[in-house]
Amino acid sequence: MVKPSLPSFEKVKKDVEKIVDSGMLTKGSYLEEFEKEAAQYLGVKHAVAVSCCTLGLMLVLQALKVKGEVILPSFTFMASAHPIVWNGLKPRFVDVDEKTWNINPLKVEEAITENTVALMAVHVFGNPAKVVSFERIAKKNSIYLIFDSAHAFGSKFKGKPVGQFGNAEVFSLSPTKLLVTGEGGLVATNNDDIAWHVRVGREYGNPGSYESIFAGLNARMQEFSALLGLRGLENVEENVVRRNELAKAYRENLSRLPGLSFQQVEKGNLSTFKDLTIKVEEEEFGLSRDELAIALKAENIDNRKYFDPPVHKHKAYADTISDSELPVTVNLSSSVLSLPIYSSMERKTVDLICEAIERIRENALGVKNAISKCRREKFEIENKVENTTIK
Repeated sequence: MVKPSLPSFEKVKKDVEKIVDSGMLTKGSYLEEFEKEAAQYLGVKHAVAVSCCTLGLMLVLQALKVKGEVILPSFTFMASAHPIVWNGLKPRFVDVDEKTWNINPLKVEEAITENTVALMAVHVFGNPAKVVSFERIAKKNSIYLIFDSAHAFGSKFKGKPVGQFGNAEVFSLSPTKLLVTGEGGLVATNNDDIAWHVRVGREYGNPGSYESIFAGLNARMQEFSALLGLRGLENVEENVVRRNELAKAYRENLSRLPGLSFQQVEKGNLSTFKDLTIKVEEEEFGLSRDELAIALKAENIDNRKYFDPPVHKHKAYADTISDSELPVTVNLSSSVLSLPIYSSMERKTVDLICEAIERIRENALGVKNAISKCRREKFEIENKVENTTIK
């Protein structure tokens, strides 16, 4: 499904030895250099490294010192919503755009009330959201604007690096991303107060006087992770270009097949294609998304159903909103499928995957029958075991 984009061991060997010899495993020179280089790459005043994106979002929201509702999409990873709840705020889910799959500005405006204190937009799969629209909405309604940019380190909005927008943007640097630190996150902001709060907050709320001035966390990034990030920065641009080439190859191969469509990246924007995702229309394609996923696994081709279920259907958020209010989200979550993509993937691998998809479609009836047979046999076996157990 994915292979992490990492520097060669030879490239970091001496630095690893230096870290081990120094005994400084956290809060060292590599962290400082990584934050400096990341801020320069993004074009922001502050880039604060943390141990993961989720904790970065938690600390950013805590820095705002507000209580009320935060608007966000449900078509996202669960870690977008959790920091809202951890801060005693209430998530307000709204629908996404059926073409870009990002949160819909019109739905955001409809959802704003006197209780709304912030908007959290998400760059889904690395596709830049409608930054200008959201900045206008935030300013008009005097609310904070935060971007969950977990997928988007390397993305660009109208030529500008994602990371420069809103009050803060928070990136993930986990193994599935284009910039990898093992586990890790990065808070990008031009706001001095937010940056200060995150720096102190990642140290338990301890500013250095060995007392906590607020309830912080242990969200420090270790030196090994900072080293990986520092060396990985050198390859981000190359990785983005490569993934866009692979995404184009997928599109060229699959666009001729009825019932398959792709996420729309708006003109002038650049996506990281953290994930390469297709939408499957069962009536036109001949198979449902789930049937295609099963058939691909049988061909030894890994895949993922992001984001199914959408966050509002998770047990933790089950009473927040009904499906009828999020029709695009519900439709997307049940019909999209993410296919393998990674920066070192060869073009021929894309071609082989696409050939398998075309072959599966050509034999749709046989695939349906085979899946139905397997399901019947599984049911019969489970029913037999259950009856035997009862006896």
